[in-house]
Amino acid sequence: MKIDLKELIPEFRNNLKLDYDLKKKNWFNIGGKTKAFYKAESLKDLIKFLKKIQNQEKIFVLGAGSNTLITDKLFNGVVIKLSNDFNNVSLMNNEIIIAGSAVTDKTLSDFAMENSLGGFEFLSCIPGTVGGGIKMNAGCFQREFKDILVSIQAIDKSGQVRSIPAKKINFKYRDSGLSDDLIFLSASFKGFKKDKDLINTEIKILKDKKEQAQPTRIKTSGSTFKNPINQSDKKVWQLIKESVPLEKSFGDASISEKHCNFFVNKGNAKFEDMKKLINFVSDSVYKKTGIKLETEIKILE
Repeated sequence: MKIDLKELIPEFRNNLKLDYDLKKKNWFNIGGKTKAFYKAESLKDLIKFLKKIQNQEKIFVLGAGSNTLITDKLFNGVVIKLSNDFNNVSLMNNEIIIAGSAVTDKTLSDFAMENSLGGFEFLSCIPGTVGGGIKMNAGCFQREFKDILVSIQAIDKSGQVRSIPAKKINFKYRDSGLSDDLIFLSASFKGFKKDKDLINTEIKILKDKKEQAQPTRIKTSGSTFKNPINQSDKKVWQLIKESVPLEKSFGDASISEKHCNFFVNKGNAKFEDMKKLINFVSDSVYKKTGIKLETEIKILE
């Protein structure tokens, strides 16, 4: 028998909300409501919630919302947000850091610097969380999550917890290959001893490079498309620049003047506006080059 989510409200109180607005929960500032929004404060609570809904609902785990485009229509499922206990960082030994999946990449990078551990500098430029970074093998400046990951702890949607060593994960460019049935809880990462001042200097250099090349402090969701590895020696922004009139927009959805693989909500763009822009750019590149682009942003509809 299908569970009635309303009946779970007395048990989960303020952490479970029905008909919840997602517009302010993502960087694009686009989106409608979800049937249910559950904020999990601890592993115990999360297991209890998953066992109650018995895998009968579509589940989407929302991290920082930095690479997510959300439908304006009702998302007919449960959006889960991990908080409190999933937001801790600690040092396991001299070179290993354990971070909860809700920890931001910048927080992890700062923590590594404070503990004189190198290898995490690139994370200072990725505007997401550890969970999302693992899922998509996020990266920049020639470094990716797979380069520092030791293992992950995850739970499947029936409430079973498991640990997966990094060497068992088939990482590819912007893809972990891990099942959508998994919710990441935490991960351990390995760095190497490095002078704190050197780490700080490198972070500043990377941030300056990012600031010069990418739009900041506006409603954008990071890189829209993945680079077409094995299809072209050109970066995706070069293919877009050669194939698309860059002033093209749909409503308030437009292409960033600073970096044409970044799309921007200039005011009150709707989901359909951004989706049309994504499809228009993708179709234009395909017509001109024969290359099929794949989105890097996650589209929730």
